Amino acid sequence: MPLTSDLAITASKLDPSLVTEQTKKFNSNLIDLQKSGPKWYEVGAAKYRPMRWNGETPFPAPKVLDRGKNITLPSRESGRVVPCRVFAPETGRSKGVFYHIHGGGWVLQSEAFQDPMLAHYADSTGLTVISVGYRLAPEDPYPAGNEDCFDVGEWLVDHAELQYGGALHFISGDSAGAHLSVCTAFELLQSRPTFAFKGLILNFGCYDLAGMLPAAHLFDLGLILDKDIMDHYMDAYLPGKSEKEKRDPKISPFFADLSKLKLPRALFTCGTLDPLLDDSIMFCTRWVMAGGEGVLKLYPGAPHGFNFFPLEGTEQTRIVLDDIATFVKDHSP
Repeated sequence: MPLTSDLAITASKLDPSLVTEQTKKFNSNLIDLQKSGPKWYEVGAAKYRPMRWNGETPFPAPKVLDRGKNITLPSRESGRVVPCRVFAPETGRSKGVFYHIHGGGWVLQSEAFQDPMLAHYADSTGLTVISVGYRLAPEDPYPAGNEDCFDVGEWLVDHAELQYGGALHFISGDSAGAHLSVCTAFELLQSRPTFAFKGLILNFGCYDLAGMLPAAHLFDLGLILDKDIMDHYMDAYLPGKSEKEKRDPKISPFFADLSKLKLPRALFTCGTLDPLLDDSIMFCTRWVMAGGEGVLKLYPGAPHGFNFFPLEGTEQTRIVLDDIATFVKDHSP
């Protein structure tokens, strides 16, 4: 009998032959689209943000939905509040809170950039979705954004049941938002040790900020995210930090002692052409090694950020949204 591995992964998901013609065409169009405009650091973050909002970059302006509600929640700083965007389920009945933390490399986007996705989460889960508008680098580098995410998370732990018909059940983030979701969850597990999350949903996150794992160097395709863009994000978010300082678990959760935390169950999603592929695979592996329940889902040929692309793009977008809804429903009260 041949030896069987004690570590199992559905390696067939990484087979290039599984990438459909629809996804190949979508990716090719994305690469061409990116070449038609400047990168954010070439014009500066402060100038690029309104350009992105107004549709003056290669990508279309975000779609704003009237049903979204803007609110503010308290900050640890006297006189400061944190902007948030809220989507209630279309039924009008909320079972609790789905806390969302947006991506954008800690530099771009906001709580208002992904309304259709947030509305979908609310309607498919029956939870009130609250997306946090944390402070952005380079104007406000680490730890400013982390603190805003934690402050809102702590408020939700204490007040969600009274305000939204149920507790804070799930924390979810995309890319840099997945990183901030883990950092926020770890802080909450220590500040509110009796509180239990139903789960984390971590989409194509970055968990080792000290040097990045190998796929970041291999998938230099100009497909939404590449090593050059990542390096500029990192310089903005962590200016002057040494490699050793970046290994601080509050910065790189990959280096946290997971065995000392009561880990919630976690869903890790990532496309197989995402430069952060290794981060998801390796961090999910560490999660399971520490006794946590980790579910890894891979999507053939999907690029970075694919969960908020139009449904008519790559078919993997619909698949991942359905997987997220299933995970939430499986573990909802």
